[in-house]
Amino acid sequence: MKHLIRVIVIMASFFALTFVLVNMTGILSIEQIKDWAKELSPYYAGIIVVILLFSDLFIAVPTLTVITLSGYFLGFQNGAIASFIGLTLAGVTGYGLSTVFGERVLGFLIKKEKARQEAKITFRQHSFIMILLSRAMPILPEVTACLAGMTQMKFSKFIFAWAISTIPYVSIISYAGSVSSIENPKPAIFAAIGILVTLWIGWYSFNKKRKYNLKITNTKSKNN
Repeated sequence: MKHLIRVIVIMASFFALTFVLVNMTGILSIEQIKDWAKELSPYYAGIIVVILLFSDLFIAVPTLTVITLSGYFLGFQNGAIASFIGLTLAGVTGYGLSTVFGERVLGFLIKKEKARQEAKITFRQHSFIMILLSRAMPILPEVTACLAGMTQMKFSKFIFAWAISTIPYVSIISYAGSVSSIENPKPAIFAAIGILVTLWIGWYSFNKKRKYNLKITNTKSKNN
């Protein structure tokens, strides 16, 4: 597990660095996103949402805020559709690029062949649930999408996990954004807190079960 965690931390740090650099330069800010949404027609605003969420694969974007604003400016249905398309394009592209170049990247991050294989096996064992719960933290969804490609996870399995992770997420956040306002941002705030708490509980339960299963496996090995 430690080798997989190392890869996740390094990749997440890289994505986080892009977020810091973008914020330092002021190229992309929340205020700019709001201004674009106000000035553009709903059609073009929807395209901007898709582009922003897709670009999250390369430059860390505050996805939760973008999805909330998409619901606020585009309405629940259109905001959810635009957000889903953007996030799915990011996930599929990350998966595809990592399928082609992932082995080289993994070889650079982990030099020893045995350690690389251990990281792959560990992710394959928990890939579905990790993708499912990945939206508990920023950057983690893109990292798990790339890991899925690196470890040659079946695309059908990946896209299914990605869809059932993404659809409820964008639906709830977009709806909360659509019923929120500057004077009353509570629905968006409560929705964000509710989703994050639920996902963190899921991570806690998953980790507890993983440790229990590992303990049982070690006990059986000692007895044999």
